[in-house]
Amino acid sequence: MFNDITIGQYFPGDSIVHRLDPRSKLILTVAFIIWVFLLNKIWTYIFPAIYMVIIIFLSGISARYYLKGIKPLWPIILLTFIINMFFTKGGAVLFHLGPLAVSQQGFNQAILITLRLVFLIVGASVLTLTTSPVQLTDGIESLMSPMQVINFPVGELAMMMTIALRFIPTLIEEADRIMKAQMARGADFDTGNIIDRAKSMVPLLVPLFISAFRRADELALAMEARCYRGGKGRTKFKVLKFSSLDYFATAFTAVFIVVSLI
Repeated sequence: MFNDITIGQYFPGDSIVHRLDPRSKLILTVAFIIWVFLLNKIWTYIFPAIYMVIIIFLSGISARYYLKGIKPLWPIILLTFIINMFFTKGGAVLFHLGPLAVSQQGFNQAILITLRLVFLIVGASVLTLTTSPVQLTDGIESLMSPMQVINFPVGELAMMMTIALRFIPTLIEEADRIMKAQMARGADFDTGNIIDRAKSMVPLLVPLFISAFRRADELALAMEARCYRGGKGRTKFKVLKFSSLDYFATAFTAVFIVVSLI
């Protein structure tokens, strides 16, 4: 179950997407999210679908790995689909399921919301799988650097976001290890109703939280031992610089967005 979570993981590579500046990837990811929410017709989602197929192909990472990242979230996606389908009213009634009626507008809205969730998950996965935590930190800090004028802690915020992403795979591995240890001692996480399964997760969550706090304390001590004092005055080993590839990627994305909106 935990092995299917891909958010926060990074796959080293030398593909076109890997070589993009982290700032351009962050900007394009935000633009993609806004683009997905601007589309309000089902057939128009063929444009972001084609766009994502091209990006996944250029990233050099198997499409199965991106789809595997959706697997742990399918209950949330399914629940969102059902809620929108039954509780959004409008248009002709397609069919009844007991006291609940499914209208044309409710069905269309459910499909739209589902498509948005899937595209958001895949888009975020492209960013994290092709960008290392260090690059993400540098990109976020560079994009938010104008806020230093008002004494906003840009470096600290970028570092916190990167540490959070970095420790997602670590916590997943720790949770999987604890679950296997509990199962070896007779714990059952798969049978019973929802309440029983929730209770069975307590032996997993308690040691996981303790391990997370211990890792956070060790990381804080290590950063203090290395005299880390935030991002102010720090220099960069690798200076970020936009290349012609970044400008081409921006223009390529802009063409897709404009054509789909028109």
